[in-house]
Amino acid sequence: MKPIATLAFGGLLSLGLLSGCLTSREARIESSYSYRGRFRHYRTYGFLNGTGLTADSTRLSETLRDAVRQRMRIQGYKYSRKNPDLMVSFKLFEGDMRFPGFQQEDITYWVKRNEAEDDETPEDQRHTYLPKRMLLLDGTLMVTLIDTHSDNAIWNGYASGVVVPEGVRGEYVLVRSVRSIFDRYRIFTENYFQGANLDGASTGEPSATPDTAPTPETPR
Repeated sequence: MKPIATLAFGGLLSLGLLSGCLTSREARIESSYSYRGRFRHYRTYGFLNGTGLTADSTRLSETLRDAVRQRMRIQGYKYSRKNPDLMVSFKLFEGDMRFPGFQQEDITYWVKRNEAEDDETPEDQRHTYLPKRMLLLDGTLMVTLIDTHSDNAIWNGYASGVVVPEGVRGEYVLVRSVRSIFDRYRIFTENYFQGANLDGASTGEPSATPDTAPTPETPR
């Protein structure tokens, strides 16, 4: 991957905020991924400590974590407190924001046909990031997956136009938003179809009631 492309993808985490408003029913769901993502090899995940909802123990924060746990488990990933393959980061932004996205094919097709790029990949075989700029309206929930071995953000999913009301209704909006975001990351672990342990019992992570799994699309 060219250095400028690495910086561009990392720039997804540094966004300028504006102002605006939209209801969650009109949420726009998008995602971007890194061509350096080793999507065939990830098995475990953990949560990245941060600020705001990521760091506190409020009900909304726990609702987000539970929704992510549930979806990762459904797709065959195991929670691990020690040396996970992936770290999950999430953040809720207020106000409109300009977003540097990319024109890319669906990640499932990419994983089926390609291997992860690295420093040894010949220049003429590397994929080019085609930028597209978007304006996301008020209330964007962003979920980022980080490869702990390379410290690179390898996947970024977001729901734009998410308004979180008070109380139980707000929790429902967050759960629905997480599900919609992960519908853009339809990557199941290879051992998912070989009887992988999905209950999280051996990891110390609390289990949530299983969701209905989407139709699997496994990398080959």
